[in-house]
Amino acid sequence: MPDDATADLIFASDQANHNFARVLGDLRRSHLSITHRLKSICRDAAFVAQVAKRYPDFTLIANERCGSWYIPVTTKGGSAYFKSTDGHTGQWKFSMRRLNLHLLPLLCKDSPVKGGGCILVDSTRRGKRMPDALSKTVPLWCCVLNRALFPAGEGGRDEAAQKDTQTLYTPPGVVSASEHSQMLARVPGFVENLRGLGVFRLGDDMESDAVAWRKKNLPNGKPLRPVWVTPDMPWPDVEGLRDRFNVVLCCTSSRVPAKGDDGEEGEDADYIQGAADDTENWAHNLTPELFWKSSARLLETPEADLPELISEIVRAGNESTGPAGGETFTETAITPYLSAGQWTGPSPPPPPPETSDIFQISFVRQTTENATWKTSPNSLEVGLGKQDKIIGRNLRYGLFLIREHVVTFLKKDGDNTPPKRLRVLCPTGRDISVGTALGLFCYFFDDAGEVKDISSFPLPRGIFNKDLIRVRLARIMTAMPHANPSRATLQSVNSFLMM
Repeated sequence: MPDDATADLIFASDQANHNFARVLGDLRRSHLSITHRLKSICRDAAFVAQVAKRYPDFTLIANERCGSWYIPVTTKGGSAYFKSTDGHTGQWKFSMRRLNLHLLPLLCKDSPVKGGGCILVDSTRRGKRMPDALSKTVPLWCCVLNRALFPAGEGGRDEAAQKDTQTLYTPPGVVSASEHSQMLARVPGFVENLRGLGVFRLGDDMESDAVAWRKKNLPNGKPLRPVWVTPDMPWPDVEGLRDRFNVVLCCTSSRVPAKGDDGEEGEDADYIQGAADDTENWAHNLTPELFWKSSARLLETPEADLPELISEIVRAGNESTGPAGGETFTETAITPYLSAGQWTGPSPPPPPPETSDIFQISFVRQTTENATWKTSPNSLEVGLGKQDKIIGRNLRYGLFLIREHVVTFLKKDGDNTPPKRLRVLCPTGRDISVGTALGLFCYFFDDAGEVKDISSFPLPRGIFNKDLIRVRLARIMTAMPHANPSRATLQSVNSFLMM
């Protein structure tokens, strides 16, 4: 029996608790609406535009996936891939597959003598001043590259220049002294691993020469220096640094919402920090490119009508997409006889002529029986699923079947034919085609990029290892800096080669 102190208390029913939770969920979803996200993106993009105006000589680079949402297509100068997870506390990492070496020529584009620069744009979620990608991953990248490209003891460099290349620069007030010290302790190992990839080569020269490679790709001879800017920081003075450095200006586009004296966010109540995150949950397949082309229409459309409008914009964009000249695919040469790329349009490109020396592998977003894959003597149309993760997992089985078709093609007509070439295409040109090309590169080609002796196929088991796969992947990523093969895809390649 209740006592006198509790007799008059009324406890909420389970139904009342459920209703209360539903109301809170509805309020949260209304705050995270598409309209609020797009308006928040525009507000953050306005800050990025101010940064670009402040540093007009610097190229605007989007750190993918989020960075492109804050840079209009007409002002974007390129993309980079620096992951925040590579900068998480205790997990600091220099990625051996996201080398981002393509950024170096951009830094020197207009500055053959004085140090150049770029503005690397990213955002972060609620409550943080800057993402780990900019505060830790990029600083590690700069330090490791500096030490690899400017080796200790190189002639003609004074003590100050030597110190510049050895220093790890991190943002004060964001990275603690203890964390900085722990990151620095890992740098020598990262440098050694990078040198082991053999990416600092020129032409067909198999020897790695970091100094010669640097003189070609970083001609002003300046090491890299990260600098940071956010909406709540003063403008950094970079001119004083450019005599000694190429400046990587790490720009956090999003800001921490301001709170009033009452603890409420006031005018920032509808602002979403890092609004471009998690696009798979809200964007309905809208891309940054399509957003900036139709931003006026999107921003003036009521929330209830946005999904339908976005579907219309995406559909129109897919129908109009295609490389110049009427081609239905683009490809990048990895070796003289192997390329990877993207097919565009409503369906894969037609097979090459049967008299062609090209074997084409095209991935489609559907599941098909492997008996239907072969569409011509030198073409495969492979369906391993509709979702990238599923395709990546299924690739480990698909590669064995693809290998058999390629072996048959290479052995056709014996040795009395021109060298045969392999082309791998997928709808994005970044994941499945890259992973498949990696598997074929390791299996069918030697270190010089030449096709192995066709009489040796199929190869015996146990001849591949992770070091070989890692080196070959680095060569692909150097040729295709936009590529971003998923973990599932790379695991499938490892399984195929090492089983």
